[in-house]
Amino acid sequence: MLGCKENFSLASEIDCFSEAVFSEPEEKMKAHIRYRPLIRNLRSTTEIAEEGIRQLLELPMIEQEVDKGYEVVHEGDHPTRCCLVLEGFAFRYRILVDGSRQIVAFNVPGDLPDLQSLHLKRMDHALATLSPARLAFIPHGALRDLTRKNYGVADALWRRTLIDAAILREWVTALGRKPAPARIAHILCELMARLSIVQLGNKSQVRLPVTQNELADALGLTYVTINRTLQDFSRAGIVDFRHQVLTIHNWPELQRIAGFDPDYLHLTCPLPKWGPF
Repeated sequence: MLGCKENFSLASEIDCFSEAVFSEPEEKMKAHIRYRPLIRNLRSTTEIAEEGIRQLLELPMIEQEVDKGYEVVHEGDHPTRCCLVLEGFAFRYRILVDGSRQIVAFNVPGDLPDLQSLHLKRMDHALATLSPARLAFIPHGALRDLTRKNYGVADALWRRTLIDAAILREWVTALGRKPAPARIAHILCELMARLSIVQLGNKSQVRLPVTQNELADALGLTYVTINRTLQDFSRAGIVDFRHQVLTIHNWPELQRIAGFDPDYLHLTCPLPKWGPF
């Protein structure tokens, strides 16, 4: 849960959905549940009005359930729609000339991972799902029309792309200057924080469908280093990461090892404290 009072209620979230689009209360509630991560994600960083949320959610979206490893877009593609992660996890990556993979971002529910394709015509990286997922696809034309009509929505989406860039800068700094334990601790802190924003997980646990090989591809480390460091963290009573569940036992120590400062996430509410303190 976020560390401050929500600035919108369940009722106000549901009221964002137009009667013309969701005429039945049950359908309205189902839509609320599916799109709640997006609403929370946007409102964690931006003062976006109810009207903007309503118009955003009235866009023509095509939902699709996909398996792990589904290729949303390939490097070099010229996409005509943006992807919204409703459920599950995704990741952005590049393939090097030797066939190795560098993961450049993890994406959680509520993220619009290829929003930059709205203005950059050719994809310079690929996007795939990290787990079984439910995605929604928004045509570029409809999204452009809305951002031209509603500057509040345009500001919110522009701010999200800037925060994506801030996250990437933090990753580059970690890869260039931090030792292995700090890199691993930092990515765990960041994912815990971003999942708390959309209120997934509880006070000390989140489901994190990321393998050690995928962490290695994101952090420029070997599987052996990832495995050994996670075992060290577990023996020290800091975190446990088993069976795709991350459990925080000592957040202050994990944060200290990581040198984690959440300012780069540009949140309007403070993060919660995790673990049994």
